[in-house]
Amino acid sequence: MPRRPAPVTGPERDRRTAVKAWWHREHPLAHAPRDHPGAGPAAPVDRTEQSAMLDVTLIRQHPDQVRAGLRKRGVDADIPAFLVLDTEFRAARGAVERLRGERRRISAEIAARRRTEAPADGLRAEAGELVGRLTEAEAGLAALAARRQEFLDALPNLPDEDVPAGGKENNEVVRVVGDPPAFGFPARDHVRLAEDLGLIDYRRGTALAGNGHWIYRGEGAALEWALLNHFLDAHRRAGYEFVLPPHLLTYEAGYTAGQFPKFADEVYRVDDRFLLPTAETALVNLHRGETLDERELPRRYVAYTPCYRRESGSHRTAERGTLRGHQFNKVELFQFARPQDSHDAHVELLARARELVAGLGLHHRVTRLAAGDTSPAQARTCDVEVWLPSLGAYAEVSSVSNAREYQARRGGIRYRPAGGGKAAYVHTLNASGLATSRLVPAILEQHQREDGTVTVPEVLRRWGLPEVLGPARP
Repeated sequence: MPRRPAPVTGPERDRRTAVKAWWHREHPLAHAPRDHPGAGPAAPVDRTEQSAMLDVTLIRQHPDQVRAGLRKRGVDADIPAFLVLDTEFRAARGAVERLRGERRRISAEIAARRRTEAPADGLRAEAGELVGRLTEAEAGLAALAARRQEFLDALPNLPDEDVPAGGKENNEVVRVVGDPPAFGFPARDHVRLAEDLGLIDYRRGTALAGNGHWIYRGEGAALEWALLNHFLDAHRRAGYEFVLPPHLLTYEAGYTAGQFPKFADEVYRVDDRFLLPTAETALVNLHRGETLDERELPRRYVAYTPCYRRESGSHRTAERGTLRGHQFNKVELFQFARPQDSHDAHVELLARARELVAGLGLHHRVTRLAAGDTSPAQARTCDVEVWLPSLGAYAEVSSVSNAREYQARRGGIRYRPAGGGKAAYVHTLNASGLATSRLVPAILEQHQREDGTVTVPEVLRRWGLPEVLGPARP
């Protein structure tokens, strides 16, 4: 007999179980925002019926295909054991449904006999015995459903066929734009440039909030704000609807995004909420539990938020300054699209990110991520990476991803075909458009001048910046 399905085992499985149990024990409302006063259309999804993050029919009919896809990520899920569990679950559900039907039949017959004053003692005894059987059967079904759901919750998305197998060592560079800048002088790194020009105050940022925090000051703050304004203006002109979402979200929002339960202990919790790690987590939930009209698709949104993450950098050169921190600014793009349109939507999102980086005059490249380096919720991801001369390496400033129907299944987000027919799941796509905490270092380093000043990209000067960033006045 196959062993019980367990995509994760040992300490990792115990950690995830403990995190999820802690969250719901400490915050019983976290999984039920419908009960909150003023709760809107983004209702929690009933996962008794909405249970599959991957299509269960696909798992049943093509188990080898599913296992092969997961193995590209380095995940060896016990699909045969799941199929045994799934068969037991469906049999138990059928048994419960039959018992409930029998209960309805007996209740109706008792009611009919009551109206005619006919004796019903035998039926009442039968009903009493049936209640015990049904209670036992429902408890068994609930236990099977919990095990089945635990397995499905832990499964990542299947990577697209053309996504390379393996980890980041198998990422593929698909485009290189421009050449690395060649300096005829000793180049400075972004931390020194930012400090010498009075753009970023690392010391006081650490004093205020601890490691992984900084303060933009003077022209540094103006540069940061100019980047955000430039990005938002470009996306709004392209037809994206501007959204300013809440920064505190419910557990259900993290679940729909595919970040929970696996990463539930890697966010900042505030009571029964968490601070969003990216605006994607909010935007994917805009239509949770809704069925959209096909004629309204694609829905295209752009949001600005700070991003809050417990991970941060170290004192290593590759993570100094603003390259990695607990809070950074990002403009996020998001689309809800028809399945047949999602490939083109991904191409369009990637083009938007590339054009913004190119418009800043930065040498960069585009990398297609291997399956193991792609976020668990995504079927494919391409990164746009800028060159940092001080590191002799590239740093990601935009991840452009297609989740296909994975997030829509978790959130119950469908669309109804314009010509009628059964509702289908939308495809969800997201892209950084762009994140600033690595763009600022790239601008400083790639556009630095011999005298220690920095040339401001022309597209940003309309936002009140000078042509050249010089030392701050005392």
